[in-house]
Amino acid sequence: MKQVTQSVLMIRPVAFRMNEQTTANNYFQKEISGVLPAAINAKAQQEFDGLVSQLESVGVQVVVVDDTLETDTPDSVFPNNWISFHANGDVVLYPMFAENRRAERRDDILDLLEEKGFVIENSIDFTSAEEDGLFLEGTGSLVLDRVNAIAYCALSPRADEELFIEFCEDFDYAPVIFEAFHTVDGKLELVYHTNVMMSIGEHFAVICADMIADKKERKMVLDNLRASGKEVILISEKQVNHFAANLLEVSGTDDKRYIVMSTTAFESLHQNQIAQLEKYGSILKTNLQTIESCGGGSARCMMAEIFLPKNSL
Repeated sequence: MKQVTQSVLMIRPVAFRMNEQTTANNYFQKEISGVLPAAINAKAQQEFDGLVSQLESVGVQVVVVDDTLETDTPDSVFPNNWISFHANGDVVLYPMFAENRRAERRDDILDLLEEKGFVIENSIDFTSAEEDGLFLEGTGSLVLDRVNAIAYCALSPRADEELFIEFCEDFDYAPVIFEAFHTVDGKLELVYHTNVMMSIGEHFAVICADMIADKKERKMVLDNLRASGKEVILISEKQVNHFAANLLEVSGTDDKRYIVMSTTAFESLHQNQIAQLEKYGSILKTNLQTIESCGGGSARCMMAEIFLPKNSL
């Protein structure tokens, strides 16, 4: 089992904008006023292309799929919320909070991956939970330690506890459940996705432990991370607001490691935090300001890691 992959799926936006259906509990989204929708989408495409170019330049295989205008899918640039890929050939489809995000799920993407030599053995579909108003948004809600088979989940309107436990039972992951809060307009609100406040690499974890209000839960999360051999890199809530936890470790040419994040995230980090991260890989940073502002997600959300086996033919 590997924690890090050399292949990612990315969806190029065609009608990117601030999704009015996700603002209910994604407090990271911000309106960009005085800019035409076409200009916002063009800027998002430019940022997307910049990240793809950086990844490909170091040997990461990026499977790029264009979004389609046939569906109203302003958040399609964040595919990791509706699908995950696993080393045994499993593909998992997840139930989504926003109705217009459900149209992001596309069978033709699975066909394309198979054409590129990836092997899909099974499709596990949790999406019927949407009918009961229950949601679990992929590796936004789940932060997976794949090597140690531990799944971390900050409960929220987009991360249902029973669904999370069902996922863990199906995939033999040990569940680590907690609540994480951030301050919004002077009030404490649940963090909408686990992956905005923590991320796990092969040998490190970035986390804002201060956002876990319950001391026992905080200790449990940190104990699990350290017991599984991760160096814990602590960040502040202010750094979370700059997407400093929304990063992903990937593998490039000759298995060289890279830690992918936005320029906003990188510039929020202190020198000692950068030094901690650079022990484990070179930092790849790119400007994602439009995607971060309107979408409320950053670099990690834009990449769905492909761990599927490759066809040997």
